[in-house]
Amino acid sequence: MFDNNEILENIIINEEIAKKLFEIEVSILSISNFKDLFEKLLLLIEEKFGIPHVWISIISENDISHLLEAFESSKLLKERLNIVERPVFLNLVKNKKTPMLVNTYLRPFYRLLPKNEKYFAKSLAIVPLILDGEVIGSLNLGDFSGFRFQPNMDTFFLSQISVKISICLSNVTAREKLNYLATRDALTGLFNRREMENLLGRELSRATRYGAPLSLLFIDCDGFKMVNDSYGHGCGDALLQYLANQIIGIIRKDDIAFRPGGDEFVIILPNQTLNEAMKVSERLRSFFNKNPLKYQDLIVPVSFSYGIASTEDPEITSPEALVSKADERLYEAKRQKKAQAQ
Repeated sequence: MFDNNEILENIIINEEIAKKLFEIEVSILSISNFKDLFEKLLLLIEEKFGIPHVWISIISENDISHLLEAFESSKLLKERLNIVERPVFLNLVKNKKTPMLVNTYLRPFYRLLPKNEKYFAKSLAIVPLILDGEVIGSLNLGDFSGFRFQPNMDTFFLSQISVKISICLSNVTAREKLNYLATRDALTGLFNRREMENLLGRELSRATRYGAPLSLLFIDCDGFKMVNDSYGHGCGDALLQYLANQIIGIIRKDDIAFRPGGDEFVIILPNQTLNEAMKVSERLRSFFNKNPLKYQDLIVPVSFSYGIASTEDPEITSPEALVSKADERLYEAKRQKKAQAQ
């Protein structure tokens, strides 16, 4: 039996834990994006509870996995985030919605670790992250002591953490989805015209400040109306999605692709000269010449015309001028194609 001193001591300990959880909750409730939420969460738990290893695992192909692009700009999250394949995660966690405590045979759980990271831990707490009733990942806590997280321990406070994080996740997801839809083309997932105008202004300011080149590639599909008329709008949509996906796979990580509307695509090419931009266009042309769209039982050729503009032209001093010059050269390229065809 517990004596009065032990009971009082437990009450004090529990009150201290509850206070720390409340402080964490207050700090994260108003956050509106994934990057800040997870950064703050990791650092607060590490600091307030003195846990040496705190990281996050997210199941691939869930509702938020496509919204995690912001993590690319965070050094902390690159080091402490791991995207785990669904079968691997579920095999370990069994889709449990309650925290797991492990202090024996930890090797299988190393698969939850961030890539290229090797944590020394003798006990783990795996706290489920739940969104809309579904487990989408876990907050993982590792300690040097095998006694810190024992399977027979009460997980009430860890469950409280899980609930609070899941509420925040739901709020942040709703906000992030709204932001995503506001800046993206619904069909292709590329940035839309509004975001193109914003980002082009930013990139031109940066290029001007550092004296670096900036080029813009304006692409227009050839015969797109004929594809729609001959094979239906479903095929036309598939063609646009195919173009978008392949463009993203071919251009550099620093390049930015947009679908401003219709069958038009724009690619901003930071730190690339006019000649380098021409090489990009030729790579794209060569790829699509060799790889037509396969739609149902059809083979649909992919052809496009393009115009390029660059800040190397002294007349270009604004985002509007850069787009206008590329559009002008695109129009001229299409005119020449029609003349040759006739």
